[in-house]
Amino acid sequence: MSVPADLATLRQRIDALDRELLALLNRRAALALEVGEIKKREGSVVFRPEREAQVIDGLKAVNAGPLATDSVAPIWREIMSACRALETPTRVAYLGPAGTFSEQAALGFFGSSIVRVPCTSIDEVFRTTSAGAADFGVVPVENSTEGVVARSLDLFLHTPLFIIGETSLFVRHNLLRRVEGSEGVAAVLAHPQALAQCHQWLAAHLPQAERRPVASNAEGARLAAQDPTLAAIASERAASEYGLHVVAPGIQDDPHNCTRFAIVSDPHRHPAPAASGHDCTSLVVSVPNRPGAVHDMLVPLKSHGVSMSRFESRPARSGQWEYYFYIDIEGHPDQPQVAAALTELRAACAFFKVLGTYPIDVH
Repeated sequence: MSVPADLATLRQRIDALDRELLALLNRRAALALEVGEIKKREGSVVFRPEREAQVIDGLKAVNAGPLATDSVAPIWREIMSACRALETPTRVAYLGPAGTFSEQAALGFFGSSIVRVPCTSIDEVFRTTSAGAADFGVVPVENSTEGVVARSLDLFLHTPLFIIGETSLFVRHNLLRRVEGSEGVAAVLAHPQALAQCHQWLAAHLPQAERRPVASNAEGARLAAQDPTLAAIASERAASEYGLHVVAPGIQDDPHNCTRFAIVSDPHRHPAPAASGHDCTSLVVSVPNRPGAVHDMLVPLKSHGVSMSRFESRPARSGQWEYYFYIDIEGHPDQPQVAAALTELRAACAFFKVLGTYPIDVH
């Protein structure tokens, strides 16, 4: 079938623009290599999350369309990822195997030009990153349906890792199987959080099937690919990776299910990000077990006009009914009001640890 003349002309113009874009991208890559040489001489790090956030924010501000502003960030993350890889490979640890939401979060934050380091557990992500076998780790910290990921919060207490970024991912769970249809499913395999997030659907559609927790959703998909009596709850990426059928799409109970991931690194190898203009500071603290202690802990934030965006508690396991409090506040310690609030807060606490300060995405 012949192509209309006007369509053929438009395609030729697009092809010409693509060649121009490629030439410009190579010019950008050449400049990135020059930047890399300067960084090597100065001994500075390759990845600066606050710098990349500023680049993307600046482009969003000048975007005049018709390209959607929300499309700018993923495009430029890939460009910056490819340029960064020319300087040095970035090794990123995450909960594996291939096809997990953690892998998807890692690729969304760093771009695809990374060295992937899949781990068998959240504990291993922390160990691998602490040991220097990975430059960064990606760990889930909170789900919009099930709340905090307790293991991640507990590990922040006992490792030196520091949060340098965050990313959120819309989580769409699918029932996957080696054969089509849901008849004869003996067990459904998934991470415990995913099983909880699909509780109502499973109760309604597979009430007789065992719910079997595994280390990750992708691990469940890998096992389901070996046994037709098993089904897995995982992403479409996992279905493609392991050759499974999507028996039922979007089975999460909350249609807006979202998971927040923290990007972690060793502060001795990667310095804390500088202020970007829209930052978050994460803390873990505890206070003496006495009347009014929690109120007194929050007073410095109010008196210095610092907003708190998150407040979670975890048992201290001391046997004395004591708790650790995980707090996110808006701002960066380089800001005077944040610095003053943190100084007073530290004085009011029996335990005080800054988990990280990092740029956050704003829409």
